[in-house]
Amino acid sequence: MDILSQRQHKILDLAKENGKVEVDELSHTFDVSPQTIRKDLNELCDKQLLQRIHGGAIVGSGIENVSYDARRLLAPGPKKAIGKKAAELIPDNSSLLINIGTTTEQVAHSLSTHRGLLVITNNINAVEIMKHFLGIELIIAGGQVRRSDGGIIGGAAVDFISQFKVDYAVIGVSAIDEDGALLDYDFREVRVAQAIIKNARHVILVADTMKLKRNAPIRIGHISMINTIVVEETLPKKLQNICKEHLVQVIVAKQ
Repeated sequence: MDILSQRQHKILDLAKENGKVEVDELSHTFDVSPQTIRKDLNELCDKQLLQRIHGGAIVGSGIENVSYDARRLLAPGPKKAIGKKAAELIPDNSSLLINIGTTTEQVAHSLSTHRGLLVITNNINAVEIMKHFLGIELIIAGGQVRRSDGGIIGGAAVDFISQFKVDYAVIGVSAIDEDGALLDYDFREVRVAQAIIKNARHVILVADTMKLKRNAPIRIGHISMINTIVVEETLPKKLQNICKEHLVQVIVAKQ
C-alpha cells in the first residue's frame, strides 16, 4: 500500500525538481493551510525523503546528499557572498587547494582578479570556472570522476594531493554538527578532504547556514582543525564557543 498521499507525492516531485520547497508556496499551490503542509513535510522528513529547513524542506536524507543540480539552486546569494569574502582572504602569489562543492565554486569565481596563484583542485567545475583566469596556474588531481558533480575522488586523488604543501585550502562540507564535527556523505570524498586539510598551512571552511541544519554520516574531522570559517550569519552559541575555544576565526559574509 502506498505510504504517501497524492499531495505528498507532488510535494516530493517539486522538491526534486527545485532542490527545496517552502511552506507558504506549497500552501498556496495546493490551497491548504500552512499547518497541513508542515504536517506533510514532517511526515516526508520522518521517512527520510526530505530534510527540514527553516520555512520548508530540501531533498535528501541523513545518508544521501542533495543532487548537485539542486544544490546549485540552494542559497545562491549567500554562497556568492561567502565566496567573495573567502577569496579576499587569499593573497596574490600564494598556493591554494580547493575541494568539491557549490560554495567552493563560488570562491573560484571570485579569484578572477588574483595574480600569481597556484591552484590545485579535485573539482572539475572549479577548473572550468578558472581555466581562463590569466593570473592562475591550475593543476587538477587525478583519480575517479564522480559523474554526479564532477568531483575527483578516491585513493589516487588522495595520493596526488598529498604531494603538495600549500599556503591555503578552501573546503566545503555537507554538514556541521552542533558538537563541531565536520561531516560528509561519501567516504571517498572524505579522504580527499582530509588530505587537503592535512596539506595546507591555513584552512578556510566555507559554509552556508543550511550546513548547520543537515545530517551526514561520515566524519571528516572537527572544526578545531579549521583556521577560518566564512559563514552567512552568526553561528549558534554552542558552535561560537567551540570556535572561540579553539581559536577559529569566524567571518560573517554579508550579502
